[in-house]
Amino acid sequence: MARVLLFGALSDLAGWREKTLEANSVGDLRRQLAAGDAALGGALDGPGVQVAVDQTIVRHDAALTADSEVAFLPPMSGG
Repeated sequence: MARVLLFGALSDLAGWREKTLEANSVGDLRRQLAAGDAALGGALDGPGVQVAVDQTIVRHDAALTADSEVAFLPPMSGG
């Protein structure tokens, strides 16, 4: 089962920072999260949200293993 991490505003919106879920790909995981929380699903599809699997930024169709760590990263700002 994949370890799912949310950061920043995504974590605030969902009301949790870490969960363990079963999914075969990042896309499957996003659909599962959206089905459970429409507001979170919309935020995950928002501009600038990135996904890291095992600390590497990946595309949204990346495959997952049972030991994957998946982090959803909100858009960054700064100067």
